[in-house]
Amino acid sequence: MLAVHLVSLFFSKLQEDPTKKVDRFLHAMRLHDDQLIDISKRFLAEMKKGLSAESTAAAAVKMLPTQVRSTPDGSEKGQFLALDLGGSKFKVLRVKVREDVGIRKGGVELEEKTYLIPKELQVGRADELFDHVSESLKDFLHEKNISPKKKHPLAFTFSFPCEHPSLDQGLLLNWCKNYRVRGLQGKDVVKALKQAVDRAGDMDIEVLAMVDDTVATMMTCGFDDQCCEVGLIIGTGTNACYMEELRHIDLVEGDEGRMCVNTEWGAFGDDGALDHFITEFDRDVDAASLNPGKQIFEKMVSGMYLGELVRLVLLKMAKLGLLFDGHVSDALRTKGKITTADVAAMEEYRSGLKNTKDILTHLHLSPSPDDCIAVQQVSTIVSFRSSNLVAAGLTAILTRIRQNRNLRGLRITIGVDGTVYKTHPQYSKRLHKVVRRLLPDCQVRFVLSESGSSKGAALVAAVAQRLTSQRRRVDEALSLFPLKQQQLQLVKSRMREGLEDGLKSRGCTIKMLPSFVYHTPDGTERGKYLALDLGGTNFRAMLVRFKRQKSQLYHKIYTIPLEIMQGTGEELFDHLAQCVCDFLDYMGLKKARLPTGFTFSFPCEQSGIDTGTLVSWTKGFKATDCVGQDVVSMLREAIKRRNEFDLDIVALVNDTVGTMMSCAYEDPQCEIGMIAGTGSNLCYMEELKNIKKIEQSNGSTNTNKGKLEGEEDENAAVEAVKSDGTAEKSKMCINTEWGGLGDDRCLDDIITPYDTEVDIQSVNPGKQRFEKLTSGMYLGEIVRQVLLDLTRRSLLFKGHVSETLKTPGIFETKYLSQIESDRLALLQVRSILQQLGLHSTCDDSIIVKEVCGAVSCRAAQLCGAGMAAVVDKIREDRRLDRLSITVGVDGALYKLHPHFSQVLKETVRVMAPQCDVTFLPSEEGSGKGAALIAAVVRHRQEI
Repeated sequence: MLAVHLVSLFFSKLQEDPTKKVDRFLHAMRLHDDQLIDISKRFLAEMKKGLSAESTAAAAVKMLPTQVRSTPDGSEKGQFLALDLGGSKFKVLRVKVREDVGIRKGGVELEEKTYLIPKELQVGRADELFDHVSESLKDFLHEKNISPKKKHPLAFTFSFPCEHPSLDQGLLLNWCKNYRVRGLQGKDVVKALKQAVDRAGDMDIEVLAMVDDTVATMMTCGFDDQCCEVGLIIGTGTNACYMEELRHIDLVEGDEGRMCVNTEWGAFGDDGALDHFITEFDRDVDAASLNPGKQIFEKMVSGMYLGELVRLVLLKMAKLGLLFDGHVSDALRTKGKITTADVAAMEEYRSGLKNTKDILTHLHLSPSPDDCIAVQQVSTIVSFRSSNLVAAGLTAILTRIRQNRNLRGLRITIGVDGTVYKTHPQYSKRLHKVVRRLLPDCQVRFVLSESGSSKGAALVAAVAQRLTSQRRRVDEALSLFPLKQQQLQLVKSRMREGLEDGLKSRGCTIKMLPSFVYHTPDGTERGKYLALDLGGTNFRAMLVRFKRQKSQLYHKIYTIPLEIMQGTGEELFDHLAQCVCDFLDYMGLKKARLPTGFTFSFPCEQSGIDTGTLVSWTKGFKATDCVGQDVVSMLREAIKRRNEFDLDIVALVNDTVGTMMSCAYEDPQCEIGMIAGTGSNLCYMEELKNIKKIEQSNGSTNTNKGKLEGEEDENAAVEAVKSDGTAEKSKMCINTEWGGLGDDRCLDDIITPYDTEVDIQSVNPGKQRFEKLTSGMYLGEIVRQVLLDLTRRSLLFKGHVSETLKTPGIFETKYLSQIESDRLALLQVRSILQQLGLHSTCDDSIIVKEVCGAVSCRAAQLCGAGMAAVVDKIREDRRLDRLSITVGVDGALYKLHPHFSQVLKETVRVMAPQCDVTFLPSEEGSGKGAALIAAVVRHRQEI
């Protein structure tokens, strides 16, 4: 008896609480967070599948590229016509974007007229449909007194699935929404529209863009909120779009920037991905639809089906006796008798139960109060499931965006349109709440589209127009940098002339300084040598051991304090002597008198291998009483003052010569040294007979000099350079100092206004013009000048010229190497710019990257043309049909920039086709080279 009583009590409780009865019956529709996360992960996998060229054909979610590459930035303007076709009615509009004075804050004005699409045209021929559309457009122009003779840009919202080869093309994939128009599937919809416009006559229409309603919604909301990068439709149909990184869209060429992808997410589940979550009611809806097995997600979510889902649930519950005392009316059995509008009405907060009773009564039912409560709960569960599924889809999209941009959190806006979202009393709140719960680290804002998709289509056209204009003006600015073959040939010829002139006389723009290095290493070098390297704020002391064509290197680096750099010469060289003393003590060689090579990377006039008069300080050094002095003597005197050790300083070299010698130890064919870093320079082994201006030394010191300047007899020249009567010298390394090319204005035809501005602001205006086009010290500043100009012309950074951008030197050349890296996503480019105080959009980042590329590519081309002049000169001097030669290279620009070396090599290959040039990066730099020069000098003296 007790058991019977408990069962009776249980059923009486169910009768007292009709919502629990419904909850139990529809438990499969109540999705919990773990299920939603599972669905989100499945959708994320489908997105990836649809974006991949290998799997897109089999993907249920098609992920269609739209060719929309930018959201509005608020600067768009213009007047456009718009067509909006997607249902039983369509609109023709005139859209003004920031065109009139006094326009409201939103910046957009609309004039529109709605035209019916007769049902026979929805299932007729394509030409009949578009003839009707074009005649309606013509009527609109006439009614609004818009001149038909003037060219009118037009934007077309076409809310059916299409592939977009370009922004103004759309190939129809399939019809939906009860349209079955013949003769258009697989064909270009825009072309069909243009042909109809031509048939109508008296209209000059230019279709700029065709988009679907989802994309148009995102663009509409994006005009007022530039964080809007997702569009969502929840109405009769459902769909979503978002801005995807272009590098992930296999079906579109290029990997820079973003493109809006139309997910067509209504087909999610067509391949069985949602089978675990589909109920018997979903299967009944699908079976009775016009497209069984298709658009499964849409049939669980969209307004076209929610009312029908509710009807099928009520019908089943009534048949089981759980509603209406088991009574089933003919109306309840009839498909379509409950609409989504009815579902929304039943969920109204205050009048929901009354509305429910009225709707059920209209279906010839006699509901009790509990029936009304239960039916209202059915509507709630069905619509709640819809918002949960949409939330799961959005969670996948936002997760992908966050992962693409490598962010822990995300601040983003979703633009929304559709009758379900707009009219359902609780739908939007539920959706917002679930999305924020599933993505707690993201700040997600939902913005309702007030003006519909027509405004969005016009904004797509406005953005396209802005980008086209911007692209043209940016291209004009950057067109100054790429060098044509004819220009490169001129640079090569002028470099060759400069080399020849510099060998003959002093005072030329290319100085062609003798280094008194006559031989490259031959592999027989042995022993221990000291190398000292002063080239900037650091001083490096090295011990190098050579044995059997192998070397061992030990070194220590010492900082040069600013007060020493800018103090007296005596203080500077005493500091160097102290560093050398510390190093020798560290190596246990304080009592050894080691042969030493001294790399001194400042301009010096050498009169022998071990002498060099400082011409000027650079790189922040201002030590007094040094210019005009022999720096080797100053170092020797500092060592003498210290009186703790002694050195045999046998060679003074600059970094270019040191680099050549370092690489020549590895490759005997290395007879050229090149620096492509902060500075730009080149040295090479020149035929001694060609050096007409040299004062040749007969020893390693300044004694017994013999002048060869103006020497006519080549044999006499060769004889005069025998240092001891046995070791003949036929070549000498020449430090070209090629950075001076152009100081006579021979490069003015390729110098841009940006280069001129950099030169004017430099410490040596009018000097080192070639170096200012090619070296790391200046490339970043050239880029800054270009960015400054583009910003002032409102082509970058929304026209905002920041204090950062006004600051000379702020854009270091290292940023070019980072920004141009192929592995660097645009988000990281934006991060670099943000560190510099430059807040950029994705489009800004693309332009900045292009500017960097134009400047660095020109630098590499110029170096390549200069190199071609040198290798061709060597080939011709040696009377060879073909020259094989190696170039030793050092410098951050060559080693770290992602494209500089390749452009350089390709330019040399094209400009010097009879030369096989190999580039060998220097591993140990100019320090090891100085030690090698010391070794070569000692070796030759011992012969």
